[in-house]
Amino acid sequence: MPRPTTKHELIDAAGVQWAKLWGMVDAMPEERRFASFNFGDDPKLKEAHWKRDQNLRDILIHLYEWHQLFISWTAANLKGETKPFLPEPYTWKTYGEMNVEFWKKHQSTSFEDATALLCESHAEVMTLIEGFSNEELFEKKHFTWTGTTTLGSYGISVSASHYDWAMKKIKLHNKTSVL
Repeated sequence: MPRPTTKHELIDAAGVQWAKLWGMVDAMPEERRFASFNFGDDPKLKEAHWKRDQNLRDILIHLYEWHQLFISWTAANLKGETKPFLPEPYTWKTYGEMNVEFWKKHQSTSFEDATALLCESHAEVMTLIEGFSNEELFEKKHFTWTGTTTLGSYGISVSASHYDWAMKKIKLHNKTSVL
């Protein structure tokens, strides 16, 4: 699927990827949904998230927390409060540490709660996106607080692209888990 460049394409891509993600989750036997990941020591899996996320709940919470970043960042800046996308002290070079903090924060969150939180935050993100015009989403520098990228690009990152990332992990979990 090509990267969206319009509001309609963004809404469509996010919806399609969301439906695929839940189709994969719903198709998983219950034992696999709750099983720990076993990705082994595959040298191709060098990014930190392959070791960080231990189960499906961790993936869902990761998506939820990135939705929260988008929601709070957008709301604050629309009110005139200057707020960076990543909370202090994190930067785009150190956001992996932030992801670990999200992971730690939710180790006692149940799978059911993670599911509910994510479904609610997805709906919030979609409502937020739907409230913007095509120009507001995809015109460069439309909002000063988006810097050199567009608001739509952030929307893609926290929805369709992130859902694709999650599905890759789930696919590998389905291949490597032993029931």
